[in-house]
Amino acid sequence: MKNDFNFEVYLFISPKKIALSVKEKKKDFKSIYENEILFDNSLNELNLETLDKFLNENIFKVEKILDNFIQNINIAILSKDLLELKISVKKNNHNKIINNTDLIYLLNDAKNDAKGSMKNKKIIHVLIDNYLINNCSYQDLPLNLECESFSLNLSFICLPETLTRKVEKILENYQISVNHFVSANYIEEYSVKKNLDFFQGMKKIIDGSNNNEVKLVQKIPKNKGFFEKFFDFFS
Repeated sequence: MKNDFNFEVYLFISPKKIALSVKEKKKDFKSIYENEILFDNSLNELNLETLDKFLNENIFKVEKILDNFIQNINIAILSKDLLELKISVKKNNHNKIINNTDLIYLLNDAKNDAKGSMKNKKIIHVLIDNYLINNCSYQDLPLNLECESFSLNLSFICLPETLTRKVEKILENYQISVNHFVSANYIEEYSVKKNLDFFQGMKKIIDGSNNNEVKLVQKIPKNKGFFEKFFDFFS
C-alpha cells in the first residue's frame, strides 16, 4: 500500500439514498470512484444497517483501486434530526471601528447563549446570516466602519451526538475516522448558488469558501488531556 494520500473521500447519507465519492486531491477534482444506492424508506429515518452494508460492499473495493487505505472521510447528512438554532447578539462599540476582536467577543457570546439549547448536540456549522450596523443590514462585514453598536444574526446547525457517535462507530469498523460532518441541505443550497455539483460544493464548504461561516477548530490545549472547541473567525 502507498503512503501518499492524493485523494479525498466523501459520503452522503439520507433516508432514501447513500452515495460514496472518491476524488483526486487536485484542482480538477477528478472522480476516482463513484457509487450510490437508492431505497424506499417510508419512515424517513436514516438506516444505519444499510449504511454499514453499503460500506462493506464498497470500502475494500475502493482501497484496492487506490492501492491505499482510506483513513478519513467527510460526511454530508440529510436528516429530520438536523437542528437549526437562530441567535442574535449585540455589542456596544462606542463609535469605534469594528475589528476581529469585537467579532470574536460576539461569537463567544453567541456560543454561550446556545449552550443550553445545544445540550447533547454536535455543532457542525455556525453561519453569520447578517450584520446589523447603525440600523443597516450587511451580508459582509464593512471595513473601517465606526458605529455606536452592532449585532450579529447567526444560525447554529447541529446533529444529535447519539447519531454522530453511531455513524463514527460504523466507520471505526473499517478503521476510518470522520473528518467533518456537514449539513446536506446547506451544501445543496450552496452548490446550486455556485453552479457546482454536490461534492464540489461540499469540498468548497469544508475548505472554508463561505466567508460567513465561522470555522470550528479542535485544539489540544497545553497541559490538558482533552479536546477544547473554540471559535476562530476568518474574515
